[in-house]
Amino acid sequence: MTNQTAVMTPNKNQITPNSTFSGSFSVVTADITPPLSIYARNWGASAHDRAEAVHRPLWMQCFLMQSVNDDILVWFTADLGWWKNNSDELNLRNYILTKTNLKEEQVLFCLSHTHAGPSICSADKDKPGGDQIAPYLKFLAETAVSLYEEGSRKMQKGTLTWGYGSCDLATKRDFYVDGTYLIGYDPTQRADDTLLVGAVRDEKGKQLATLVNYACHPTTFAHENKMLSPDYIGSLREVVEAYSGCPCLFFQGASGDLAPKEQYVADPAIVDSHGRRLGHATIATLESIPQNNMGLEFKEALISGAPLALWKPVEKAPNHQMGAQIIHVEMDYKKLPSVDELLEAYEKCEDRVLKDRLWRKINTRRAIGEKKTEKVPVWIWQLGNAVVIAQANETYSVIQEQLRSAFPDKNIVFINIANGYVGYLPPSDLYDKDMYAVWQTPYAKGSLEKMIDRITEAIQTLNL
Repeated sequence: MTNQTAVMTPNKNQITPNSTFSGSFSVVTADITPPLSIYARNWGASAHDRAEAVHRPLWMQCFLMQSVNDDILVWFTADLGWWKNNSDELNLRNYILTKTNLKEEQVLFCLSHTHAGPSICSADKDKPGGDQIAPYLKFLAETAVSLYEEGSRKMQKGTLTWGYGSCDLATKRDFYVDGTYLIGYDPTQRADDTLLVGAVRDEKGKQLATLVNYACHPTTFAHENKMLSPDYIGSLREVVEAYSGCPCLFFQGASGDLAPKEQYVADPAIVDSHGRRLGHATIATLESIPQNNMGLEFKEALISGAPLALWKPVEKAPNHQMGAQIIHVEMDYKKLPSVDELLEAYEKCEDRVLKDRLWRKINTRRAIGEKKTEKVPVWIWQLGNAVVIAQANETYSVIQEQLRSAFPDKNIVFINIANGYVGYLPPSDLYDKDMYAVWQTPYAKGSLEKMIDRITEAIQTLNL
């Protein structure tokens, strides 16, 4: 069989693709760094339960977008890890919806997935510093509402323009050695290096915000680290903001199988180096993004010493389309041990690492209850001719690769760990292997493929 690559053939009226949305925007930021005394054990191998210092502050950011019809979408980012208990996430998001009168499809609360943040699980209340988790969750909810209210007062007209770039920070992390699958750099596999950058500019061309969508686990800091940190996202923002003079927001992509080559360290210099790599790649991509509602159009062929294709700058009509919907993907659960069985094993276990692993399983099992299937929600936003896809799980990168391949002339934003968290979504061909993502996920074989098919169908119905 011959491998074929789809080629888009330009015609005289075709404009090079950079998806755009014109409307009104604002972005506001708050420091959400918790006290050092809060419970912050994210690694089973950690010998400590609390951080001792702050590497860089943790941030929450709120990005508001409004259409010419006054429709509004609200995008939160937070330097936090993952939700062990879904009720905690639902309580926070319901608080936001109630206080703002927004509908469920209008709000995305996205976690960066740092592994150097505090616990955000109320069930950890009996852990050292666990009594501070509930007040911190309340603080997060109140901060989100405050940011929304502040942002609503600062809307400016402008255009969001996207552009693809690349960064080699992410590598494949399912490493097979001596008959065992480990989570770490696999030099034999190619990783998705796609970087998607959005530039928000006002009507005069001044940049208001930079949006970064990239897939790479923030697991540079690990079990020996004793600092609260956004991981590499902190220095990413620092580099980009120094260049652009405006806020930089990070959205974690489909990173289930992706992580930095060098990770599991306690050295902040390595963490910051990772962020600078992604930051400079972001700046390079920003330089490739055309000004508001501009593009290139094929003009004509010119016979010179070689046959030349002449392209010219051309102004595009502003795209004001905005839409939001939630689709549901029905997935089967694997056969899982009961909560009682897991609790019994937890009480008997004396190994600190294994006990932590069991505690995570207990929280996941409690969230599932007695259900055999789940209708997993996926948020799909249309911003002009770009599409934002957000869901709660840790999907493998193949999902963003396939969706972008299916729609090569559109910019596809894909986000993991948005509006909740349950588990991994690895591809079907891995389910017969003894590896972390497979035994961690509660979902049955084929779930990722169902999600890819359902999202593809939904995008095809959009008026792009």
